Amino acid sequence: MPSDRAEKGTTMVRRRFGQRVLAVLAMLAAVLIASPVAALTLDEARAQGLVGEQPDGYVGIVQDAPGVRDLVNSVNAQRRSHYEGIAQQNGVPIQAVEQQAGQHLIERAGSGIFVLTPAGWQRR
Repeated sequence: MPSDRAEKGTTMVRRRFGQRVLAVLAMLAAVLIASPVAALTLDEARAQGLVGEQPDGYVGIVQDAPGVRDLVNSVNAQRRSHYEGIAQQNGVPIQAVEQQAGQHLIERAGSGIFVLTPAGWQRR
């Protein structure tokens, strides 16, 4: 049969654990309130005219806004990794893959999407 002392010790441990859990939940709530709940997607950024397609196969910033730079960096890192794989598979320089991808992405860009031309950003 457990002693009163053991029960008090167990109760104290549970109380401290509960307090720590509450503290962590409070910090998490503060972070969620301070930051956007849903990150900007590439399609949303395109539709809002924040980013556009470039001839080099990468996304460029048309208009800077919160989250745009992080989105562009992430998308471009993924694209570069994909382009490197294609270049390696085909034994061609990555620049050739980037240019071909850029041309394809610009040709496919729908109405309202920005593309980078020699004259600058233009909306389709």
